[in-house]
Amino acid sequence: MRIEALIAALSDPTRLRIMRLLEHLELAVGELAQALGQSQPRVSRHVAILCDSGLAERRREGSWVYLRKAISDASDSAVDVAASRLLDAAEAEDAEFAAQCAEDRRHLAAIRARRESSAAQFFASHAGEWDQLRALLSPAEEVEECIVEAIGRQPLGRLLDIGTGTGRIAELLANRADYVVGFDRSPEMLRLARARLQDFPAGHWELVQGDFYALPFADASFDTVTLHQVLHFAHEPVYTLREAARVSSAGARIVIVDLAAHARDELRERHAHVRLGFTDEQMSEFLRDSGLTAAPPIALVGEALTTKVWIARRAGAEVEGDLESELGVTAA
Repeated sequence: MRIEALIAALSDPTRLRIMRLLEHLELAVGELAQALGQSQPRVSRHVAILCDSGLAERRREGSWVYLRKAISDASDSAVDVAASRLLDAAEAEDAEFAAQCAEDRRHLAAIRARRESSAAQFFASHAGEWDQLRALLSPAEEVEECIVEAIGRQPLGRLLDIGTGTGRIAELLANRADYVVGFDRSPEMLRLARARLQDFPAGHWELVQGDFYALPFADASFDTVTLHQVLHFAHEPVYTLREAARVSSAGARIVIVDLAAHARDELRERHAHVRLGFTDEQMSEFLRDSGLTAAPPIALVGEALTTKVWIARRAGAEVEGDLESELGVTAA
């Protein structure tokens, strides 16, 4: 373990503050500069030291660089736990440091609010265009056919469509489900979904507004969960997937449709994408962290962007047969 580098990294108060912030949220370097009230070049120097020590990890997406607390190997866990306890003790016993951390967390709350506001403004202003926008990102008919085939022949039971948008996926699968819940954060989107689903029996579906980081449903409530072109709007995709896993019953299928990793940075500005797609390695890590197992993804190559379909189940669920053979999927 890089003990000398670790101790040196923790010797600066700004780096201590950064580590406290990373306990709560993965942050872009620019957001860190805002929270700390320091210049971005200065913060970048501190970030480099933390990453060199192994305490933090950088991840580049297009022109943005994100920082998160490092995920350590088991052999490093004792030192990392000790470092975390040291920071806890410092905030508990050093009044000046505690006050500074409290102020930093207030700035962090403002960053969260700005993120939420940006996403909400986009959805509100583009609600009527969402189906057309989605068609630009990938061929909608091909994706929908793939979803139906990948889910397989089993009944869907209770279906939760997270980020339902205009309700198209809920509509597509409704006749195979016992009950459908369309979930979205945008009232504008839910109004469009309501118009799309209104011809189905009233007792067959409902629409719920809320935050996909904190689903307002009991554990093991659903047999099928879909997330169609949703995760690239999430600053913390693993939190959304953990919630999806929590509300899924044993053996439930979780269908994730999203973009493969790409470098089209303009999608951030034009369409409010937070993530520029996902590599298979990233998604595998998210699924493992959420207690899910998945078959290899299906790739749908478009003219400019590739769409991936992942079908996952809760780890440890008693399911007959192998997931990959059961679903009949073909790896990308």
